[in-house]
Amino acid sequence: MEAAPMRKASSQASLADPDDFDLTRLLNHKPRINVDRQRSFDDRSLGEISLAGAGTASRGGWGYGGGGMESYESMYSPGGGLRSYCGTPASSTRLSFEPHPLIGEAWDALRRSMVSFRGQPLGTIAAVDHSSGEVLNYDQVFVRDFVPSALAFLMNGEPEIVRNFLLKTLLLQGWEKRIDRFKLGEGAMPASFKVLKDPKRGVDKLVADFGESAIGRVAPVDSGFWWIIILRAYTKSTGDMTLAETPMCQKGIRLIMNQCLAEGFDTFPTLLCADGCCMIDRRMGVYGYPIEIQALFFMALRCALLMLKPDAEGKEIMERIVTRLTALSYHMRSYFWLDFQQLNDIYRFKTEEYSHTAVNKFNVNPESIPDWLFDFMPTRGGYFVGNVSPARMDFRWFALGNCVAILASLATPDQAAAIMDLIEERWEDLVGEMPVKICYPAIEGHEWQIVTGCDPKNTRWSYHNGGSWPVLLWLLTAACIKTGRLKIARRAIDLAEARLARDGWPEYYDGKLGRYIGKQARKLQTWSIAGYLVAKMMVEDPSHLGMISLEEEKPTKPVLRRSASWTG
Repeated sequence: MEAAPMRKASSQASLADPDDFDLTRLLNHKPRINVDRQRSFDDRSLGEISLAGAGTASRGGWGYGGGGMESYESMYSPGGGLRSYCGTPASSTRLSFEPHPLIGEAWDALRRSMVSFRGQPLGTIAAVDHSSGEVLNYDQVFVRDFVPSALAFLMNGEPEIVRNFLLKTLLLQGWEKRIDRFKLGEGAMPASFKVLKDPKRGVDKLVADFGESAIGRVAPVDSGFWWIIILRAYTKSTGDMTLAETPMCQKGIRLIMNQCLAEGFDTFPTLLCADGCCMIDRRMGVYGYPIEIQALFFMALRCALLMLKPDAEGKEIMERIVTRLTALSYHMRSYFWLDFQQLNDIYRFKTEEYSHTAVNKFNVNPESIPDWLFDFMPTRGGYFVGNVSPARMDFRWFALGNCVAILASLATPDQAAAIMDLIEERWEDLVGEMPVKICYPAIEGHEWQIVTGCDPKNTRWSYHNGGSWPVLLWLLTAACIKTGRLKIARRAIDLAEARLARDGWPEYYDGKLGRYIGKQARKLQTWSIAGYLVAKMMVEDPSHLGMISLEEEKPTKPVLRRSASWTG
């Protein structure tokens, strides 16, 4: 589908930009629901969270402060009861447009992927593709894959399946986790689980995979973060804080946080990871400090801080979270951020600097800057690079990490606007004909041999190596809404609608423009279906963004006291 030319929006574009959309007009169509309730966790500022011993000066400065986006937190009415997918009488009346014919088909496909445990809906399997002889693990419920499904059900007023999922995965966290003779940490969450029918006993049982069955035997670092993010989305959507406040959930959050915040030999606040520990679950050179994990880590820290109770057990962890957030936001914004000016600075770096005054703190050699980057980097725009560690900077663009950085307010307002500017300026490279490239550019030739180990699935412009993943549409849409760039979201959704259903809802697309169905892509891939639904529902009702977006914590104003000389 040929999209209309895009206006080159200013980096300072905001929700008030009339050329993008009139949010006030859009939201006026949504009925105001007066609900007497306690303020949600997010409605409290950090200054209101009692943390004895944690200085207030370290609590502020994470994300967006006091801008027009603040309304997303307050406009969302938990428990409002209106189902919000296109095609319902409520939504059609409110926005006066005909629902897209794909909506009903997508909901049918999503419901076919649902699995139950002892009569209760529990999750959605990765894919309902019966055309392939090898099922592998596509018949399992993956924690990361369930995220867009969870959001779709929450936005549609169906929280039961999400609650069941949260509780059951929490029970799995308590299992003993071993790979060979090594025991994993208590906080580790499973990558996936499967419901098995016991024909003899006539009952269901669960089998979980914590990485011991995964390709490469890598534990999923992102599962615990996504679990916390889903719990916060459930709380925001339903207004039900009792689930997060149960001793079971509080312990689960603490275990995840303890595992992430454990002291070691790290000199950086970022989280050290093995290759293949996240959505990119095969060898792709993302070992070290990948942007996807750092952005999810930041978001999970903020969500945990908002949901933990400041009791005897939670208070100490909350203090550690505050300290880590301050260090992590500074580190990411200072050293992972790349724009035209920063690229020029790195290009002129001196190496082998010693002392605290060093400018090139990671000793990155300018000769390591890849040739493609000089043409790729526009004068207007920027992004968080893929990885930063001693003498190494991975300059690749990764979509998930940059979108989550916007949603978590890890990106400053200027950085968030610059990321959207980059997507506009480099649309053919980052979106092409099917949103969205998981990373850019692809690695090939000798580099592909070394980095991937000659992985036949991750050939150039395929799968994790520059493939296009429809599931990322919901993250792009959420980032667009938060930054007031709805036109970008609509353009991407139009591209997806032109092909997704016709192609059978593939897992991913191949080619530099994402033109071809992936060579090993499963059809009826659940998160491709759910990602599309979530994107459509957020565009229809932008207040849904409040489930998955965190606003900037405003710096706490210091208490002014009169000096002794005032009265002397």
